[in-house]
Amino acid sequence: MASVRFEGIAKTYAGAAAPVVHGLDLEIADGEFMVLVGPSGCGKSTTLRMLAGLEDVSAGRILIGEREVTEVPPAQRGVAMVFQSYALYPHMTVAENMGFGLRMAGQSRAAVDVAVKRAADRLQLTPWLGRRPRELSGGQRQRVAIGRAIVREPKVFLFDEPLSNLDAALRTQMRLELAHLHRSLGATIVYVTHDQVEAMTLGDRIAVFNGGRIEQVGPPMQVYQKPATRFVAGFLGSPRMNMLPVHGVGLGALSVPGGLLPWPDGLEAGTDGVDTLGVRPEHLRLVDAGTGCALSGVVDMVEHLGDTSLLYVRLPGLDDPLALKLAASAALPLPGEAVRVSAEPNQLLAFDTQGLRLPHD
Repeated sequence: MASVRFEGIAKTYAGAAAPVVHGLDLEIADGEFMVLVGPSGCGKSTTLRMLAGLEDVSAGRILIGEREVTEVPPAQRGVAMVFQSYALYPHMTVAENMGFGLRMAGQSRAAVDVAVKRAADRLQLTPWLGRRPRELSGGQRQRVAIGRAIVREPKVFLFDEPLSNLDAALRTQMRLELAHLHRSLGATIVYVTHDQVEAMTLGDRIAVFNGGRIEQVGPPMQVYQKPATRFVAGFLGSPRMNMLPVHGVGLGALSVPGGLLPWPDGLEAGTDGVDTLGVRPEHLRLVDAGTGCALSGVVDMVEHLGDTSLLYVRLPGLDDPLALKLAASAALPLPGEAVRVSAEPNQLLAFDTQGLRLPHD
């Protein structure tokens, strides 16, 4: 296996007004599972394709281990890529699909058979080696595509939204299988997804992309709990973090739509430049009418999810309802009822007019 390093990588397409990837710097450790996550069009897949050699680099350089591969052909980079589409040959069996790359590389039939059998055992595909792709489920086809990458024993595995075509149950199963695979192989994996659940559950670290730039890199829970920017805070989490514009600043509280909330922990009361307060749905609670620092609103809708319930509250002057995530056993108000909502200071995040979290680290 090997580390990966991007140094000032940029990509500009001919005729485009601006780069789609802007001077990106990122180091991925040997054996690390790094997830590139962000909305559609943010540059994460383009970055992966530049690493694979499927896109030319407009500026900067890429290193795999200590070897620069910026101009090296894809087949000589020591990487293997698993795509969103399975890209299997329909006329070949599972075994033939998995061993195709090795046969093209001139390996003997015996060596190919050994490599395919080893990968099939690891992916629980042995009973299906004689079948063709049309005879397999979506999850099995994706495992074949992963097996085709494993048999090549690459330095780096690249995954481009590999679970997007699977239903919810299969995505959950395949996430577990990918996590087990990473532990058993000790492989360096670079994984692209727009699905924050995949990012949070799979990655040793995640890199959050926005507009062709990385806004934050770190362990998933660190990024979730201490987002560097308002974009990162809003992108990670379901439902999204509630964002409340700050109308007024006092020594004891901040004025936002619907009432007052306390100053966030770590931020000195009276600090200038506070533009927005953020609070996650699981950190809000219903409080009594006499509570001082709280928001007044009206219940808009209740969603019962089994283990939890989502309560949506309309606040005066706020377009989007406030979302609360509450225990399913809680006694919930009905739509149309007036409620009071609050949060503890250690559960609030403040952002400035540039969208950076305060205080600046």
